Amino acid sequence: MRPLVLILCLFAYPAQAATDITLGAEVFAGACAACHGEKATGDGPMRDLITIPVPDLTRIAARNGGEFPWLKVVHIIDGRTGLRGHGGPMPLFGTVFAGDASVADARDGTPVITSERVLAVVDYLAAIQVEE
Repeated sequence: MRPLVLILCLFAYPAQAATDITLGAEVFAGACAACHGEKATGDGPMRDLITIPVPDLTRIAARNGGEFPWLKVVHIIDGRTGLRGHGGPMPLFGTVFAGDASVADARDGTPVITSERVLAVVDYLAAIQVEE
């Protein structure tokens, strides 16, 4: 992760969002970085053991026409999409994302119920997006 980007994001968001991004960075480091890499670029030490390519998570928006697909990312992380690499609801992490239900509004206003830590990771990923 680029420290300057995170610092700038922390100042650009309100205090609560900064806390969410910090929590998201911590959860990402503990639960996601083994595959996705410390900087979320897809170069984690476990990537060679995975049968599908590990994506660069700093380019999610770039791959989506410049828009960060917030709700889609929530659904990938919390397992609703059944993404093949994750095998469902993140089996590698067991209950890491369970037990702290939170409600948030998707960008289109749709209410979303998921883990507070999932929301924090999504906010962190949105904050570290790089431009084309």
